[in-house]
Amino acid sequence: MTSTAVPKSIEIAIIGAGVVGLASALRLAGEGREVLLIDPNEPGSGASFGNAGTIAEYACMPVGNPGVLRALPKLLLDPDSPFSLRWAALFQLAPWLVRFVRQSLPAATRANALALAGLLAEALPAWGEMVQEAGLQDLMRRNGCLYVYRRDSDFVASAGGRALRAELGVHQQVLTAEQVAALEPRLAEFEAKGLYFPDSINVNDPKAVMARLAAAATARGVQFMRASVIGLAASAGGVRLSGPDLAITAKKVVIAAGARSRALAAQAGDRIPLDTERGYHLEFPTAAPLLNRPVCPVDLGFYMTPMEGRLRVAGTVELGGLKAPPNPRRLALLDRGVRQFFPDLGPPSSQWLGFRPSLPDSRPVIGPSAKSQDVIYAFGHGHLGLTLAPVTARWVTGFITGRGVPSAADFAAARFG
Repeated sequence: MTSTAVPKSIEIAIIGAGVVGLASALRLAGEGREVLLIDPNEPGSGASFGNAGTIAEYACMPVGNPGVLRALPKLLLDPDSPFSLRWAALFQLAPWLVRFVRQSLPAATRANALALAGLLAEALPAWGEMVQEAGLQDLMRRNGCLYVYRRDSDFVASAGGRALRAELGVHQQVLTAEQVAALEPRLAEFEAKGLYFPDSINVNDPKAVMARLAAAATARGVQFMRASVIGLAASAGGVRLSGPDLAITAKKVVIAAGARSRALAAQAGDRIPLDTERGYHLEFPTAAPLLNRPVCPVDLGFYMTPMEGRLRVAGTVELGGLKAPPNPRRLALLDRGVRQFFPDLGPPSSQWLGFRPSLPDSRPVIGPSAKSQDVIYAFGHGHLGLTLAPVTARWVTGFITGRGVPSAADFAAARFG
């Protein structure tokens, strides 16, 4: 999907046509704004396509927390752990890891969870609006999400997270193994506990969701351009964007380029400690759904999500940048893990590697550049890009229209100094 005519100037240019960029374009166009979406790839073809398909309004616990901090040496040294590091990238990742450790301390964890909970409280209402605007009703299932604790020790270790979510108003229910079996009768039996988030929504085909968002944006007049933005320069005359066969001046620019946003933010004048989590998924064809909802075996660190005609197994964290090839150990880890629940699965029909834009405090950056009010940031959502896309779009629109947003300081670029 591309624009038929490339403009030399535009009111609003959005860099990045993932779910955050698409949602922002749709909302801004609904306000009557002139919008151009720029991306070198098809809209929604990156992490917005490859995710676990969960709209996780419950996920206020940051990736960095005291439990992860206690286990970090073991996690990083075990190549088969849910949290791994490509050691060739250690020097590059060291500053990010230092910040991550600091943000995993109790006080920082609580502050980050509180900030995320406030943002996540808007997620389901905002998605309700976007479902109507883009005609997504048949692609969404409101059937909750289930965490499975196969070891009592894992359930006990998660007590702090459950208590904090309860304090922050997250709707969650502790289940016995028998209650889990009643919800998911095809799961292999186990003897520990479950944690159920009944309000959660899941998507049965992320690619179809992205295609409909793009179509809805086009219907509202949004233009699409397949191009890479390499240069960004803000001045009194607007923000000039440049790249191969690209030269555009915009009154406002939204940087929603996911894991590739850091270099653009630096050109706008902000040093954002953004790095990359490499996310993987496998898909297995199924004649009938094996699960009724997304299920996360907590000890394995991935989601098993029923999708249209297939089961998607997605997740884990691998730190290691954008350039390295797929790590076969991570794909094998997903394959072995899902067969603990469904041993009769055939071979996977597809595999995928994508890149999550991750910040040490697990909070996205949403708001104006510290150097220019004409550059708006909308990136760094980590595991919550799909969940928070329509909320971020509301905030981006508020900044551009001058209506403002509440609690913006918690997500401002200036928090990094």
